[in-house]
Amino acid sequence: MLTSAWDALGAEPLDLWPEALRGDIEEVNARVYDCVNNGVYRAGFARSQRAYEEAAHALFDTLDWLEARLARQRWLMGDRLTEADIRLFTTLIRFDTVYHGHFKCNRRKLIEYPALWAHTRDLYQTPGVAGTVHLDHIARHYYYSHESINPTRIVPIGPRLDLGAPHGREGLGSGFPGLRTAARA
Repeated sequence: MLTSAWDALGAEPLDLWPEALRGDIEEVNARVYDCVNNGVYRAGFARSQRAYEEAAHALFDTLDWLEARLARQRWLMGDRLTEADIRLFTTLIRFDTVYHGHFKCNRRKLIEYPALWAHTRDLYQTPGVAGTVHLDHIARHYYYSHESINPTRIVPIGPRLDLGAPHGREGLGSGFPGLRTAARA
């Protein structure tokens, strides 16, 4: 869908699911969805200590795996942006603001993972992405709407994240043909 859904509206062609990488993308997507995207929810809404710890350990084991992968390459699939990076980004961009505290995913903050934090900033700085991210709205939604987790509905004032700081990932790969990061735009 991300590859072609907007073509009829005049969007520039962007193949985020190249045929040659589809098997690898699906393999990474499966682990990221189960342990990261859904993992934060499994930890946050756990009804027992055991369920929480299983979800949290799987989450952080996967973040460690992703950190090692992204320490040696710019994108999850190597030298090009794919759907796998976009799927991961949706959780990473919310991690320190929401999941670390609200969902008790607090072994480490995202900013304590150098490659994952740089990867998040790299995607955030991709043209058109920053305008879709409103961390104040995200925080208010999560902290205010989950009364069972946050009965006082108090929304924290932080953390303050510098998503515009240089990410330094340009040397790890070319990105996507025709796609420029904001730092180079």
